[in-house]
Amino acid sequence: MIRFILIIGLFFAVLALSPILLESPGYILISVGDNIIELTAYAAFFWLTGLLVTALFIYKLLRGGFSLSFNAWHSVTFASQRRGIANYNKGLSAYMLGDYEQAEQLFAKSAEPAKRQHSAYLLAAASSSKQALNANTNHYLALLEQETAKSKADDLASTIVQVKLLMTQSTTESFQKARTLLDDNHKQLGHDSRLLALEIDLCLVEKRFTTAVDHLAAARKVKAITSEKIQAWEKHAYYGVFDELIKQQDQNSLQSYWQKLNRKVKQQEQVIFAYCKVLAEHNITEPLVKLITPQLKNNPSRSFIKQLRTLPIKQAEPLIAIVQKHLHVDNKSPQWLSCLGHLAVMSEQWSMAEKAFGSLVKLDANQQEQQYDQHDLFAFAKALTEAGQFQAANEVFTKICAVG
Repeated sequence: MIRFILIIGLFFAVLALSPILLESPGYILISVGDNIIELTAYAAFFWLTGLLVTALFIYKLLRGGFSLSFNAWHSVTFASQRRGIANYNKGLSAYMLGDYEQAEQLFAKSAEPAKRQHSAYLLAAASSSKQALNANTNHYLALLEQETAKSKADDLASTIVQVKLLMTQSTTESFQKARTLLDDNHKQLGHDSRLLALEIDLCLVEKRFTTAVDHLAAARKVKAITSEKIQAWEKHAYYGVFDELIKQQDQNSLQSYWQKLNRKVKQQEQVIFAYCKVLAEHNITEPLVKLITPQLKNNPSRSFIKQLRTLPIKQAEPLIAIVQKHLHVDNKSPQWLSCLGHLAVMSEQWSMAEKAFGSLVKLDANQQEQQYDQHDLFAFAKALTEAGQFQAANEVFTKICAVG
């Protein structure tokens, strides 16, 4: 719009000035050395306008030609990069769709052309890991390590993924590489819950149970780590510590370690049963019964009773007496019948076990929900077998298959 107004204004200006220039054209003298150029004002205006238009035309021509050649050069030069980016995007789609073989090939092919070596090699390693191709995974992780060394940039998220991929392989060499990566980033353990979780998992694999227990104190304070995960770690780590103490030292060392534990830690159900399991496995009955009795006398949780039935207690008479008292109050309690049956089996009191499990199975017939599980049925079948009731044991095994 502004350009149009300027042209109209110029047009009217020419119309206004033309009669004046024609009547009194005026003269312009230009002296260059010995040469003198004489022009009318009208002729000078005409030539200046012509020169300006010619210069503008040449400028436009050169600019257009340069732009055309630049675009052509850009198209040829970056064609491979565009293909690389396209393959990278196809790889992402294949990975999301679960086509890990195709995803691995596309990521490996696109890494260099797309200039996305870091993420492409990482995703290629993840794709090969999904296919359990450890050699390929290690190859891509090695390429990733080279790229990381070039950039000299610490990418914690990338490190976490690498450690996970290495631990998934479950080989001695892969665990050693994972340990190296974690040790290189040990200062970040207190700042990143994901790294802390991997450290605890790796310590358990390496059987560094004491170190794992030390890390648990920090893990309990992290909201991002679930209580279920903490309990699983406690069960594994503390059992390893207790088992090492009694095997490498003696019973007194084990009990001394237990006494020195923090009171809150000793109240954790998983820690209690890890300790009791080691005591039961080494037939140390007295401290075991002393620890279990007060909690069994009260109303223990369902999980407590389920864990109690897994302890190999050979002399369970004191605990059996407590369970029988609970049954006197409620003789149709499925959890107490199950508990009595398992304690009787561990004490090799086959008749008592048979009666307890028999009552449990009969009780189930009158209930809408199943009151027993496969663990109960296996113990029932064992009691029947030991009592010589093989046909009845076979019927229970048939029921196990039905439940399974």
